[in-house]
Amino acid sequence: MSFFSRLSDIVSCRLDDLIAEQAEPGAAIARIIAEIEEGLGGAKRSVTAAGKSEERLQAELEERRQQAQSWANVARQELAAGHDDAARQALSRKREIEDLQAGIEQQLAAATSTREHLSTTMRAIEARLAEARRRQHEMQSPEFTPAQVSKAKAAAPQATSTAPTIDRTRAAQIEAELEALRRELKQG
Repeated sequence: MSFFSRLSDIVSCRLDDLIAEQAEPGAAIARIIAEIEEGLGGAKRSVTAAGKSEERLQAELEERRQQAQSWANVARQELAAGHDDAARQALSRKREIEDLQAGIEQQLAAATSTREHLSTTMRAIEARLAEARRRQHEMQSPEFTPAQVSKAKAAAPQATSTAPTIDRTRAAQIEAELEALRRELKQG
């Protein structure tokens, strides 16, 4: 029996509810962790593929920018040489390239958005995996009975999971937000 049919199921699940429905909670948490790890592997592959697509589009966009600049230079040279028709043709080619460039820019924006969404989902799955592993550890700990674990969870404040693999971009975003809050506090 599979616990999750989609990656979003992993992110939105309530582990305690899934475990409570099972006759053997210890075996269930092990299967849940295995499924989350499998989902995390798929999420990582998706993020990698999206990143490669984004890089490919970025390279193509840069190539088109260079081509447009090259045609602008040709038009300048032809005009300086007194060849108005050749300059018009060069400017026409430049326009064609710029139209392609505009399409690539839209694709790049979509690819960036997709990669960011997939990265966010991947981090959420990493957090869910950390939570499941903590839950498994609690279940295996001889000092906690299931009732004690439930009581401790109810008394503890809801904290966000500290996934061990926070990427540099995310850390930089957090630092930038922290700095913005500092500036806001100084102004107020």
